[in-house]
Amino acid sequence: MSKILIIDDHPDIRRLVRLTLEFEDHQIMEAVDGRIGLEAARQWKPDIVLLDVMMPGMDGLETCRRLKAEPALAHTRVVLLTARGSSADRSAGLAAGADEYVVKPFSPLTLLQLVDQLGVSA
Repeated sequence: MSKILIIDDHPDIRRLVRLTLEFEDHQIMEAVDGRIGLEAARQWKPDIVLLDVMMPGMDGLETCRRLKAEPALAHTRVVLLTARGSSADRSAGLAAGADEYVVKPFSPLTLLQLVDQLGVSA
C-alpha cells in the first residue's frame, strides 16, 4: 500500500483527492498548508506528495524545494496540483523540483493514471 500526502488549503480539493485515491487502497494523510505538510512528510515519509501551489504561509513551490532538499525525502515524488496553468508557472514548478504538474480542475481518472505512472499504485 502506498502512502500519499495531500497538501492543500481547500478542504473540498483534499476530499476529492482522498476519495479518488481511497478507491485504489492507498494510505492517505492530509495537511492544510506547506509548513504542516513538510512536518508531516518528515514524520510519515510518503511515497508521493500531491501539493497545491497557492497556499497561505509557505506556498507549494517553497514546500517542494524544501522537500526535495532533504536527503530523507529527496526520493519522494511531488505532483503540483494548481489552478496556475501558464507555461511560466509550469516551468517554475518543475524548477522547484516537482515531478509532475497538473492544472485544476483535473479529472479523478487522470489523477489515478498519474499516480500509477509514478509507480506508487497499490
